[in-house]
Amino acid sequence: MTARRTPATPTTTSESEPVAADKKAVELLLHEHRKSIDRLDAILVYTLGERFKHTMAVGKLKVECDLAPADPKREAQQIERLQNLARKADVDPEFAKRFITFIIEEVIRHHRLQRHSKEQKNKE
Repeated sequence: MTARRTPATPTTTSESEPVAADKKAVELLLHEHRKSIDRLDAILVYTLGERFKHTMAVGKLKVECDLAPADPKREAQQIERLQNLARKADVDPEFAKRFITFIIEEVIRHHRLQRHSKEQKNKE
């Protein structure tokens, strides 16, 4: 029985040189994966944009209701939720924690800027 060739395991003419047809198959496979990655990157960016629209609305409410920009209890819940999702998605939970922490820090920065902007307007 002979082994089946796939682009991931090209046959070689020597130890270091894949057959030309296999090189093309590998290039095509790389191209397809990269197109998918680019599409997913766009989805991530637009999803973050939607998320930030909501967090800006939350920030406005916090300013209007004189609530703190940060909510440590909510942030801890978000981190735990994202880590659980990461485990289910076979993603490193520590990466998920760093990712959501970065986003939370950016949201808090925006909320503080919103508060500062309102305070400046009140001084005028």
